[in-house]
Amino acid sequence: MDYANLGGTGPRVSRLCLGTMMFGAWGNPDHDACVRMVHTALDAGVDFIDTADVYASGETEEILGRALKGRRDGVVLATKFGEQMDHGDPLTRGASRRWIMRAVEDSLRRLGTDRIDLYQLHRPDPGTGLGETLDALTDLVRQGKVLAIGSSALPADTIVEARWTAERRGGERFTSEQLAYSALARHAEAAALPACERHGLGVMVYSPLNGGWLTGKYRAGTAAPADSRAVRNAEHFDHAEETVRARKYAVVEEIAALADESGHTMIELALGFVLAHPAVTSAIIGPRTMEQLTAQLAAADVRLGPDVMDRLDALVAPGTDVNPADCPYAPPALADPALRRRAHARRPL
Repeated sequence: MDYANLGGTGPRVSRLCLGTMMFGAWGNPDHDACVRMVHTALDAGVDFIDTADVYASGETEEILGRALKGRRDGVVLATKFGEQMDHGDPLTRGASRRWIMRAVEDSLRRLGTDRIDLYQLHRPDPGTGLGETLDALTDLVRQGKVLAIGSSALPADTIVEARWTAERRGGERFTSEQLAYSALARHAEAAALPACERHGLGVMVYSPLNGGWLTGKYRAGTAAPADSRAVRNAEHFDHAEETVRARKYAVVEEIAALADESGHTMIELALGFVLAHPAVTSAIIGPRTMEQLTAQLAAADVRLGPDVMDRLDALVAPGTDVNPADCPYAPPALADPALRRRAHARRPL
């Protein structure tokens, strides 16, 4: 297992990070099996684990708390806040000071720990100023409850704005950004990855297998496996229009052929691709089963040659996505016309 500093001078972490979204009700409800996967990853040299309060409504953090008993000091533990926790209570989300102070205590309790190594804003919160969010997170760092702070799915301009805001207010800066990136979804190459590299942020890549597409389980003319995400969670699975889906199937076939030619598995090709980017610190693997975990751990040391990287560039142009919906965050003004149009009538003077 290789290691790298997270954010230049941050903690040294494994280049594979164990993602846990599939632990619990959202994926694998067998807590004992999930604990065994955590231990297997740790034994293989993974010392970086990522979770979120919203995963299985807190159940995932509880599983991790159990799995890390006696091994907590050997792990860089990251969790996230900001997504809706209680759908009956609109106040249980976002990046306000009020919610951050409650959310961190809930995560600490579920994780069974006295500190969070990396506390991350899960998604942008347009309704809260960055200054309020960063001030609250700065207080948590000074209290020792959080050791470093990070973000997830921020547009490049917000990454830069957050850094400027922290410096102007004399507070803690985001040391990392977690973003979606894969050989099929390359939007981050256009702006977010260069911004992170310029400003010294560590980068954690989620969905490097593009939701399972780059494992080879989804192929044209073949039914998806019964236990796959496409079947288990069909309403949330890659519902692109037919032409986009056909394009994705076609590119996957080309990548599968390239994997065979180069002597790699598709998983090795996928993880090797994202880890080759100079801005990327760690790729998040998100197994649901022990079989998936071992297949992904086996790809930890893969290095792709320039000929393979050139072939991947030819299949999906740098900075583009096969499926535009693979970009996880759209500014609110793109969805709400009222935010991008002037009012027809002005207020009377």
